[in-house]
Amino acid sequence: MKLNSTTSRIQAIISLVLIFISTNLSLSQTQEWIVFTSGKDIRCLAEEGEYLWVGTAGGGLVKSNKSTGEFVIYDKLNSKLPHNWVNAIAIDGGGNKWIGTEGGGLVKFDGVNWTVYNRSNSGLPDTWVRAIAIDGQGNKWIGTYRGLAKFDGVNWTVYKTSNSGLPNDEVKSIVIDGQGNKWIGTWGGGLAKFDSVNWTVYKTSNSGLPDNDVYSIAIDGGGNKWIGTYGGGVAKFDGVNWTVYNTSNSGLPSNYVWAIAIDGQGNKWIGTNDKLAKFDGVNWTIYKKSISGLPSNDVRTIAIDVGGNKWIGTSYGGLAKFDGVNWTVYNTSNSGLPDNFVQAVAIDGQGNKWIGTWGGGLAKFDGVNWTVYNTSNSGLPFHSVQAILIDVGGNKWVGTSYGGLAKFDGVNWTVYNTSNSGLPNNNVQAIAIDEQGNKWIGTNGGGLAKFDGVNWNVYNTSNSGLPNNDVRAILIDVGGNKWIGTYGGGLAKFDGVNWTVYNRSNSGLPDNFVQAIAGRQAHKWIGTRDSGLVLFDGIKWSVYTKPDTGSGLPDNNVQAITIDEQGKKWIGTYGGLALLFVWKWTIYNTSNSGLPNDFVQAIAIDGQGNKWIGTDGGGLAVYREGGVILSVEDKEEFKGNPQKFSLYQNYPNPFNPSTTISFDVPHQSHVRLVIYDVLGREVRRLVDEEKAPGRYTVNFDASNLPSGVYLYRIVAGDFAQVRKMVVMR
Repeated sequence: MKLNSTTSRIQAIISLVLIFISTNLSLSQTQEWIVFTSGKDIRCLAEEGEYLWVGTAGGGLVKSNKSTGEFVIYDKLNSKLPHNWVNAIAIDGGGNKWIGTEGGGLVKFDGVNWTVYNRSNSGLPDTWVRAIAIDGQGNKWIGTYRGLAKFDGVNWTVYKTSNSGLPNDEVKSIVIDGQGNKWIGTWGGGLAKFDSVNWTVYKTSNSGLPDNDVYSIAIDGGGNKWIGTYGGGVAKFDGVNWTVYNTSNSGLPSNYVWAIAIDGQGNKWIGTNDKLAKFDGVNWTIYKKSISGLPSNDVRTIAIDVGGNKWIGTSYGGLAKFDGVNWTVYNTSNSGLPDNFVQAVAIDGQGNKWIGTWGGGLAKFDGVNWTVYNTSNSGLPFHSVQAILIDVGGNKWVGTSYGGLAKFDGVNWTVYNTSNSGLPNNNVQAIAIDEQGNKWIGTNGGGLAKFDGVNWNVYNTSNSGLPNNDVRAILIDVGGNKWIGTYGGGLAKFDGVNWTVYNRSNSGLPDNFVQAIAGRQAHKWIGTRDSGLVLFDGIKWSVYTKPDTGSGLPDNNVQAITIDEQGKKWIGTYGGLALLFVWKWTIYNTSNSGLPNDFVQAIAIDGQGNKWIGTDGGGLAVYREGGVILSVEDKEEFKGNPQKFSLYQNYPNPFNPSTTISFDVPHQSHVRLVIYDVLGREVRRLVDEEKAPGRYTVNFDASNLPSGVYLYRIVAGDFAQVRKMVVMR
């Protein structure tokens, strides 16, 4: 059957975007929660026929088609996966996937059903699962943070330092040889061999093992064990003799070895924290990002398929395939977020979100598109962004961990560091701006700096009343007073002349480690490292802690505080997100909400009331009561006739069963608005008529449609635009 021209065009569009949108707005994400994660930090790989199973650090589990690149993401919101950090994957003879997570336990996934094993419902000794191997009898050997477990499908047997010859309870790697011996790499305890009866332990003190931190093990065709260590390089052990390869005696690029795989020709492929190496027994070949298609020099995992292709999982670079000549990089993310460790979030006047990450640099998100700025493609001086401030001119002031302070005007970057300015330390942790436009910059070790655009004034413990040079938070109140939170010295108030210091010994402040401050009026809300949340009204101190029956605070480590227009306090802790309003507490965590991680580092609130929540390892979460609104356009007040054709994002999205779609018509035109499924088939024609100038809103009821991704397209004269929507049951 010949497709009509409209359908053909739609399918052409789909062919370009289908891979990206297959899980971009996951079908079971609730309307109130959307989570953006990066699948670029890859921790494990497992091959299954035409598919590759990819475990990520914070981005969930990815099933990727090796030929087409199409992928499906399984995470906490759209599956029964208990944690989005996946450390290990093994596939048994029945095709079941055994998945080890970081804090969520062990999972069995048969393609339809999920079975979770944790400490409360099984003999698993710990929910932090680091390694999995399956022996010839189908037993699962599971390495955890607190020991080794054997699971035969019914019974659990646990081996720990207290009841066996296991040299350390933190197990990092497991390999089973042809004789059924288990080779177990531990953190700090060296390498252990277990034949199901006897234990043999190899350490630096009794063998040629170069380091007791064993991260990876591979066995070649001759039965030799190749052992990757964290600091000692690679060791080859033939059962008697040890041969060590390190940076001083070989071509190994780094002594910190994450992964080893051996191909059909016996070549060893070695992933380190600094480049990929191939070793043929004599020669070393090094692959690095600058001269190959390797997307990142930090190589965490390697798998080799039956065709000899090398599948390389990197940290922050994603997944790459190398056939010996060509490199192909595969998308494994549901967004353009470059890293799941989000340390700072700021929102500019146009509603763009600026997101600072720990390892991926700075990201800009406009509600649809992502732009990433890092050290290789911009003037950003360091990849770890800790603080972001946007001034009245729209300039972004970006504080980095070791690169100093950067100013970005949208085109040009200006960097201020200790060598070219008066900045006292290159580790910038906090930035605030006063009414005169002065930037107040908190550093780790250098104290507080004031920058007026030309001159620098530095305040430290030796020349001012600042109680500590490690400044973590700055607030400027309506009176122009600077409130400075220090890490160890308590809280300081500076009026431009006088310093007032509040600490445990002279006030009601319960903790000298101050990490967050909010409240420009009389009441100051203060977040501490160990003593919870503090309210200071200028006279009285009120402390809210986790054990306090009058408080719903989920954890005493408070990292972020933001107050919305209704006066609601949003508090980020290491136990989740807390809302305090009219002395009522509401807690959001991984067990009762869409929050991907309980370690909340940053919170910002946009003009639509969306809460943008940065987590430590779980990516970026967006929460709004009643439904997230991603586009600033969605709530703009319309005045007069529009100046151009526009098609707006439907709201709510995802939706069940109905949603509204708005569009602008600047002059008399015939308008056609049509819904399509992902195969390009027309589902519903909502509009097909002449329209006068104006803004129009139509309702779309999807009651009779299955869950899934749909496209809606407007055509008016020469104008055409497509957007996507998600029906969620």
